[in-house]
Amino acid sequence: MAVEVVMPKLGMSMKEGTVSVWNKEVGETVNKGESIASINSEKIEMEIESPAEGTILDIKVPEGEGVPPGTVICYIGEGNEQIEEKKEKDLPPKQKKERKKISPVARKIAQSANLDIHTLVGTGPDGRITKADVLRALPDEKEKQHNEPTKHQPVSMMRKTIASRMMESLQTSAQLTITMKADVTKLTALQSELNETAAARHDMKLTMTDFVAKAVVLSLLEHPAMNSQYQNDRVETFEYVHLGIAAALDHGLAVPVIQHAEKLSLIELAKSIKSYGKKAREGRLLHDEIEGSTFTITNLGAYAVEHFTPILNPPEAGILGVGKADHMPVYHGNELCKGTILPLSLTFDHRVLDGAPASQFLSTVKAYLENPVSILL
Repeated sequence: MAVEVVMPKLGMSMKEGTVSVWNKEVGETVNKGESIASINSEKIEMEIESPAEGTILDIKVPEGEGVPPGTVICYIGEGNEQIEEKKEKDLPPKQKKERKKISPVARKIAQSANLDIHTLVGTGPDGRITKADVLRALPDEKEKQHNEPTKHQPVSMMRKTIASRMMESLQTSAQLTITMKADVTKLTALQSELNETAAARHDMKLTMTDFVAKAVVLSLLEHPAMNSQYQNDRVETFEYVHLGIAAALDHGLAVPVIQHAEKLSLIELAKSIKSYGKKAREGRLLHDEIEGSTFTITNLGAYAVEHFTPILNPPEAGILGVGKADHMPVYHGNELCKGTILPLSLTFDHRVLDGAPASQFLSTVKAYLENPVSILL
């Protein structure tokens, strides 16, 4: 009996998932646990593994199409096995419409050339559109010589969500960015010293992001106005800190949320940051793990960026951007020494608080980073 492969539900709030890429075609054999497709939903992208060994009998959802969780996206079974008619009736209305059958290679070529596949005539089995069919529909070589080459790529669900949230953020809030530089010379020395113990006891190393995250949590507790959001003509301030840590992915950005960060020690916070970062890169984050943040940190130091203008993660009132720490001469008292300077960029919602309290918050973060022992006490 054919096995159904369905669109998984990646969280309570998930309403739709999109098939990004099919790794297999109809008629190809698969092993249990083998990746057969990539899917994405808002900020989450993951691989779909085959639940059984067999042959891809039918692909019900083409690349680029979004469907609700629980929708059958393909069937796996024995070579010439027939799929029972009743399973087709179980599909949601969106899946019952007639679709063009097209090979993955042909689909990619058509998308790159901006061709509407519904206008193409397929010469393959059962009217399937082949690579040759698409190539025949492309403009002839003379016409192509007169046009600049253009690459067309469909926008993924993740990219659409990021674009929508960023535009919403800029259009619905009064954003202002202020910057400071923190002398983290003492912090880098402490970091190096603590990493010997952290490696021996916890099999991990502490990063600059870990210390910044702890400094931010402590500062938010001292300046709760920054730990707020503006909604429905009122400001809501939180007594807890749900800390978002932006994580760069191959095809976008995810912001996993560390719940109740105010209750975690430096080591516990560092472990959470690393764990969620790993899950984000592997596409294993659930919707519930990227929602509910009250403040966000984004670090572009690894890309040699200094000061930049982070965009608020709505509906939060603040986001801290961390740049690349650089060595430069600094005065320690009257003595000129080699120091390490860390650029900090704070974007805040001017509807929630003004420049003075925002500056006080950033100054407190700076103070913790410049006196790192206070982070540990």
